[in-house]
Amino acid sequence: MHTKKFFLLLVLAAACVAVAAAPSVTIQEWNLPVSRSLPHDPAVGPDGALWFTAMNANSIGRLDPKTGEIRDYPLKTPESGPHGLTADRKGNIWFTANYKGYIGRLDPRSGIVTEYALPDRAASDPHTPVFDAKGTLWFTVQSGNFVGSLDPDTGKITLKPLTTTNAHPYGIAVNRRGIPFFCEFGTNKIGSIDPVTMVITEFLLPEGARPRRLAITTDDIIYYTDFRRGYLGELNPVGGRIREWLSPGGEKSAPYGVAITQDGVVWYAETGIKPNMIVSFDRHTHKFERWPVPSGGGVIRNIAATSQGNIYIACSGANTVGVVWVTR
Repeated sequence: MHTKKFFLLLVLAAACVAVAAAPSVTIQEWNLPVSRSLPHDPAVGPDGALWFTAMNANSIGRLDPKTGEIRDYPLKTPESGPHGLTADRKGNIWFTANYKGYIGRLDPRSGIVTEYALPDRAASDPHTPVFDAKGTLWFTVQSGNFVGSLDPDTGKITLKPLTTTNAHPYGIAVNRRGIPFFCEFGTNKIGSIDPVTMVITEFLLPEGARPRRLAITTDDIIYYTDFRRGYLGELNPVGGRIREWLSPGGEKSAPYGVAITQDGVVWYAETGIKPNMIVSFDRHTHKFERWPVPSGGGVIRNIAATSQGNIYIACSGANTVGVVWVTR
């Protein structure tokens, strides 16, 4: 009898912990000053600001979430098509010029933009950038089928072509060991590139999968969004074990942007749902929670996690950027 009571208390305690861990979420959005500017990717600045690319407006934008103030930084080359972006330790904003084949660096203090042209004409559409811990910038080139690196000190760019034809390298992230991993959106693979030898290793995903974005936990487990099949996937590069969970919105939910907060919760956007949904996934309990985006979202292509545990979003079709305020 005592054993049964003790077991029941454990079950009730576990249930209480699960309920207590459920996040309270509020989504706040700001309209952008230029209509149809196509905000594509958000990024977190060193000062906590929300930075974003505006592809159609040919500019980089900055939102102060505390005041709602938005500042616009026009690019000097017309129709550059700024796509992905990330900040360095000095506060510079680096971006991919998807339409003009260069990597850009914006100095927010002066507004000066420095351009680094890619050395191969075939690398015409740089896609997503990310810094490693040593300060090297890594990036994907989608249609050109490359993964590249840029040394900010020298400006030297190195390109590595993929052996898989039409792999369409897309989202990219770096693990704790300094190894970049990237989605091969044109096929059912995730790749990694050795930062020293530039040798590419590929991990085969289930048949029909199309990974679009990925994020990596502090223990180097990869979570990816399977845009075609409507799944959230988990890859352990050590041994190659793969697990999948059907997204709450189902097979047509089109999971897209994904990020992981410091508490280990996986966040992503369902973009095949109208309105778009923000989804959280507890990797320990495998429990999903989801919230509708007030503006509808119009395809949230990427998201970014802040050090405070909030999520920055860019809503391309709605012409807004926003914050998913998370309280636990």
